[in-house]
Amino acid sequence: MSKNHRKHNHRHSQRTRAVFEKQHPSVGASPGTLVISEDASKPAVRLIQYNADHVREEEIHDITALAGKANPEQVTWIDIQGLGDEQLLRTIAEMFQLHPLELEDIVNVPQRPKVEAYNGNLLIVTRMAMLHDAHLLEMDQVSIVLGSHFVLTFQEHYGDVLDAVRHRIRQDIGIIRKSGTDHLAYAILDATIDGYYPVLESFGERLEDLEDQIIACARPQALHTVHDIKRELLSIRRGIWPLREAVNTLVRDEHALISPTTRMHLRDCYDHCVQIIDVVETYRELAGGLMDLYLSSIASRQNDIMRVLTVIATIFMPLTFLAGVYGMNFDYMPELRKQWAYPTLMAGMTMIAGWMLLYFGRKGWLRQQ
Repeated sequence: MSKNHRKHNHRHSQRTRAVFEKQHPSVGASPGTLVISEDASKPAVRLIQYNADHVREEEIHDITALAGKANPEQVTWIDIQGLGDEQLLRTIAEMFQLHPLELEDIVNVPQRPKVEAYNGNLLIVTRMAMLHDAHLLEMDQVSIVLGSHFVLTFQEHYGDVLDAVRHRIRQDIGIIRKSGTDHLAYAILDATIDGYYPVLESFGERLEDLEDQIIACARPQALHTVHDIKRELLSIRRGIWPLREAVNTLVRDEHALISPTTRMHLRDCYDHCVQIIDVVETYRELAGGLMDLYLSSIASRQNDIMRVLTVIATIFMPLTFLAGVYGMNFDYMPELRKQWAYPTLMAGMTMIAGWMLLYFGRKGWLRQQ
């Protein structure tokens, strides 16, 4: 196994553990206990406040500056990227009166996508899919806290797919600046769901390339790649499948913080979740088909090799018989004393080989199937 392949498997195993292993407190710990990984990113806090007339955006370095920022006159969006400072997170939770269990769901990642109501707030947990280095999948948890005058978003790492939402706020595109916090929460949720589309498009292109490679020449590396894609598609499925039910909850159940207009927009998010699930299932079937194609290609190549070897062995069988007969050490073999015995034998062996090749060719046994 090459050094680069070992590195890829190591990175992939780390991502797999991040998806399947949840950070959880020790057995018997009190509710609300936070478990923060040692390598968690330090929080970077950004504030965006806006209404129909103006917008203000700034980086927050002193967390106490957030006190009293939320007010009925404008929408306040506080974006926290990184969960590596427990004291800062508890301070934010105290400022916005987040329930301890709500903060636990935010910090102890990854959670199953869901919707929960706490103390008049609405917690929406979703998962965001991004690609790094073209093929490296990263699934990050995004927690959205919807309040009456504010929206909080918490992310595991730096970087997200929400730049389009920020651009719409800055440029006053659409109705986002004229709407309330529920529309902002919808826009963030919709952006995280739409972020799955370019990821799946990349997977589709990779599957098409792999199909061509396997048909042309099946190599073991292709099988490893197909297996990795199947595992990554499973990670995406684990992120989008429960999210469909969470969005359906927002659409179906009435909540004081979500207006009927926003609930109608959320139907579009539900439709997108269903579409993404269909695409994921289709790609998983294609990946499974590629594994079957790989095995069939290997079997076909082996059959070609065995056919060639069988033809060669069959041609040499009568030639070996003749060589064995005239290689015996008997004193009385009249043919050996003839002047043209050797050329006649060689000519006869050549004719036999030629006739067998012609026969096999007419039967189609020499052509690649």
